[in-house]
This record gives sequence, C-alpha cells and structure tokens, in this order.
Amino acid sequence: MTLSEERDAQGGLEQVAHVDRVSSLTGIRAVAALTVVGTHAAYSTGKYTHGYWGLVGSRLEIGVPIFFVLSGFLLFRPWVKSAASGGPPPSLSRYARHRVRRIMPAYVITVLFAYVLYHFREAGPNPGHTWLGLVRNLTLTQIYCNGYLGKYLHQGLTQMWSLSVEVSFYLALPVLALLARRLPVGARVPAIAALAGLSWAWGWVPLHGASGINPLNWPPAFFSWFAAGMLLAEWAHSGIGVPHRLARQRVVMAVVAVLAYLVAASPLAGPEGLVPGTATQFAVKTAAGALVAFALVAPLVLDRVDTPHRVLGCTAMVTLGRWSYGLFVWHLAALAMVFPVLGTFPFTGRMPSVLALTLIFGWAIAAVSYGLVESPCREALRRWELGGRPTEPKATQVIDAEADAVAP
Repeated sequence: MTLSEERDAQGGLEQVAHVDRVSSLTGIRAVAALTVVGTHAAYSTGKYTHGYWGLVGSRLEIGVPIFFVLSGFLLFRPWVKSAASGGPPPSLSRYARHRVRRIMPAYVITVLFAYVLYHFREAGPNPGHTWLGLVRNLTLTQIYCNGYLGKYLHQGLTQMWSLSVEVSFYLALPVLALLARRLPVGARVPAIAALAGLSWAWGWVPLHGASGINPLNWPPAFFSWFAAGMLLAEWAHSGIGVPHRLARQRVVMAVVAVLAYLVAASPLAGPEGLVPGTATQFAVKTAAGALVAFALVAPLVLDRVDTPHRVLGCTAMVTLGRWSYGLFVWHLAALAMVFPVLGTFPFTGRMPSVLALTLIFGWAIAAVSYGLVESPCREALRRWELGGRPTEPKATQVIDAEADAVAP
C-alpha cells in the first residue's frame, strides 16, 4: 500500500491529518530555533570554550540541519509529487516568488537594523561593517570570501551564514529536481544518497589557498542535510517499506538521534567553538548532524497519517514555530540587549539568565516581525496570485501551515 492509498483509506481524515502533520513540522521549527539560540548563548557567555560541556553547548547548533532537512523535504516534495502523478513540474516563477517572500522582507529589515545598531565603519578589523559588507549581506554572498566564516559576516548577523547556504539550495533545487525527474524512479533514492555521501568528502577538496579561502561553510559541504529531506520526500510518495517502518519506531529514532548527537558532541567531530577541525572531523560532524535531523523529522513525515503529534502539533509549539524565523534572524540583536539589562559583559558566565532573557526578548521581537512583516507579505502575495478571489477556509489552513513549516 502506498502512502496515497493509506491516506485514501482514512477517508475524511485525510485533509485534517495533512494539516496536523504539517503543523508538527512547524512545531519542530521552534525546537530548531531554540537550539540555535542556545548555542549562541553558550558561546557569548563563555560556556563552551573548553571541555566536554563546551562541546555539548557548541553542538546545539544541531538546529541548523533540522532547518535544512525541512527545506529539503518540503521544497522537493512538489517535484516528487508531480513526477509520481505524471503531471507538469511546479511553476518556477511561483516557486521563486514564494522563496523571496519567505526570506527577504524580514531579513532585509534585520540587516538594516544591525548596520544602524552597530554603525558603519569604513576601516577597522571587521570588513562586514562597511558599505561593501552591507551589499554582501543584503545579497547573501557574505560567506564567499576569505576567512573561516567569511570576513564579511557582520557582528550582529553571524548566524546568517546558514541562510546564505539555504538560499543557494533554493537556487540549485529546480535544476536538481529536473535532473532527478529524468532518472528512473528506482534510481532517484540511490542517486540522492550518493550525492549526500559525496558531500561528506568536501573537506578534502583542495580549495584552500594562499588567499585564505575556507570552503567549509559553502553549500556543498552541507548538501547531506538537504538530501536527507529530499530522501524523505521520495519515501513519502513511495510504497510502505523499511524507511517507513523504521520511522514509525519512535523510541528507536529517538535513540538514534541521541547517539548521533553524542558523536557530534565528541572530539570525533572536532573541537568546540569556532575552531575548525580536520577534514575527517568535519565529515563526522556533518554526517552526525544529518543523522540527528533525519531521525527527528522522519517520524513526522513517514508515520501513519492519523498518528497524532501532541507536543509538536499543539497550539503553543505551532505558534512558536511560526515565529521561529523571526527568532532566528533577530536573536543576536536580542542577545546584545541582554547584557546591559543584566549589567554584565559577554564571556563572563550567567548563561541561564542570558538564555532566558534572550528568549523572552527574541520571541517578542519575532512575534512582532511575524505580525507586521511576514504574515502581511504572505497575504499580499496570496491575494495577488488569486486576483482577489477568496480561498476556502480549509485550503487556506493547509496553505498557511505549509508556508510556516518551510525552513529556514
């Protein structure tokens, strides 16, 4: 029995189950955003500068692969669905409009605010604060330059390296999808898996030179994270098999996620903090990240359609998930506000207080961003695409849920 047949067997529950499933994907975005804030709070308070707990705090960045797996699944799924039905591929113009709408409005406002907050400096140790740095950040090309994380990363926008990688995937996905469409159905999963495995060897590519270029934060290094989501999209439209049966063992998947995280938080995956590891350590780190994110997302998309997800699908988690992009782009600005409020300085401890206040400020700013920027932009685009025609309430619910679930 295929997943579509399984859905048909559920009758009138199909659409409700679909909304519930996508809601759980929105809820896990909140978890991913919380871990990203956690790793930056740990770093800014000096709590992962050494030792085992330093590695544990450093690897809270596991939220990034969760975002990437969600993108791989949700954005590749329409191409898989069209190929399975024999229909035309998704509209590239609509795809581009929705990607720009999802990312750029809140991002541009955040970038401009950061440059006003930290002021411009035409000279100094951080080229990211210059006018050229502004152009680099607005065009999401800040990672393509010298230095471990890229010398044009702005002090208040360092987390945006992952958004630059995300947008590169947006650009590459239509090409990858059209190539995949030309392959036999049985060859697509092995091809995607092979490319994912090949990406783990990126650390050995001889691109390091006298110019100081370090390609370890370039998109090919993280393709396995997107590929994990693309594999889930393929399996979601295939017959019930081993991946589905495995994903439905929630305890097993939780154990896999924990063990993979422990590997990521060990010296096998490199040193703590921002110190680059060896090519082998980088491969272990990215492979562990892919496995953690896959183990967490797979039960949400390959389980039976009527399986409830009471925690991730609850109203509170879905709401926080909707605000998660705002938290992601704004949390470093919120973090900068916390230290004066507490009367302390960075790298002097007090992580629990710093993290708690950052989340309070960050979620508040994210809620405002969602209400005043993200949601109105989505509504404006929807009205433009419909030519002013209203949509059915249930259809609107599905559209809203899917829009909120898409990473970053």
